[in-house]
Amino acid sequence: MHGDGCRSSAVSCPLTLCAYCNLPTGIQGIRTPMTSEERREARYRRRVEARKRKKEAACADYDDFETVFSFSHLYRSYRCCRRGVAWKASVQKYMTNAPLNVFHTFRSLHAGKFRSPGFFEFDLFERGKARHIRSTVIGERVVQRCLCDNALVPMIERTFVYDNGAAMVNKGYTFAVRRITRHLHEHYRKHGNEGYILLFDFSKFFDNVSHEIVKGIIHRQFTDERIIRLTEHFIDAFGDRGMGLGSQISQVLALASANRLDHYIKEVLRIKGYARYMDDGYLIHHSKAYLQECLEKIKVLCKELGIILSPKKTQIVKLSHGFSWLKIRFFLTKTGKVVKKIYKHSVTVMRRKLKKLRKRVEAGRMTYDDVYCTWQSWKAYAETFDAWHTIQNMAALYTELFITPFLRRPPYDPLQDTG
Repeated sequence: MHGDGCRSSAVSCPLTLCAYCNLPTGIQGIRTPMTSEERREARYRRRVEARKRKKEAACADYDDFETVFSFSHLYRSYRCCRRGVAWKASVQKYMTNAPLNVFHTFRSLHAGKFRSPGFFEFDLFERGKARHIRSTVIGERVVQRCLCDNALVPMIERTFVYDNGAAMVNKGYTFAVRRITRHLHEHYRKHGNEGYILLFDFSKFFDNVSHEIVKGIIHRQFTDERIIRLTEHFIDAFGDRGMGLGSQISQVLALASANRLDHYIKEVLRIKGYARYMDDGYLIHHSKAYLQECLEKIKVLCKELGIILSPKKTQIVKLSHGFSWLKIRFFLTKTGKVVKKIYKHSVTVMRRKLKKLRKRVEAGRMTYDDVYCTWQSWKAYAETFDAWHTIQNMAALYTELFITPFLRRPPYDPLQDTG
């Protein structure tokens, strides 16, 4: 008998192939018994077809160029792109005729004539690192935003593991910190604070993204040729290899380029305590030998993906000794508490910053209100850690620099006011 649900009979199925499971029915339409392998193959085919139909129904709007780049989607993307940068002269110039500019973009896209105008390239020093930025004009940012929000992210995000937390809606830095805290708690319930963590970091992640891999992902996820051509146009604008910093499409595709590694660690290596935040990741396990074995397999897969592991930052650390991840110092205590200590360098930077701001206030280049906002911002950040003493020491420094000198001033005497 054929697979479950096959209703054909010798009369209604006179062909040599069953209309339902596409397997031979024997001479003159008489069905022959199926082997166990044939039944598994039939069930597999039905599952594949069911998944295909489900994907087509759920992603129909994301794989249609006309729907993705409608005028309403483009205008909504423009309103998102101007947030926080409306003070720039180029953005203000675009805003003066925003509906007309969006319409010109809409017309060029649907005519197949849209081309990237190029980049504004400059170097930025962030946390002691030199980063080469390739910034795009607002007209191209509108198109990239529309493409990412209405096509790339909804289609590609479906393939991500849950613990891939960067650049996604309702995820991010806080999500990644919350996940590693939960993984540590789950490990403690099974093995206590005895265990190890494998920390890895990708060296120059964006610079080494393989165009061949990301284009293969686009071809697997999309069928609309116009969406594929436009996405490949943005990819080719970065050269033969790598994705530049400063574009939204770079973050989405760079994140997807290592998606195969995430599934390999979760599904093949069977590591539940795993997460990745862009180019930083970790694996938690009670056996150091197994983590060393995992590291060797990860190196092989990374080589296939064109990813270079940083030898300096890739290491296996004992959980009870504490470790650093995403600029946070984690400790798993004997009682199961996860202690998060603030990064010492950020404390040093803030202390130096307050002293520089004091000089600016004395020179009249800043107001006390501006300094107070800076202090409250850092304080809110520090309160997410177990850093009560650090906050108190920083508050004492703030008081010494900005409050005590004001209190020591002599009271105002109108008789001495010669103005």
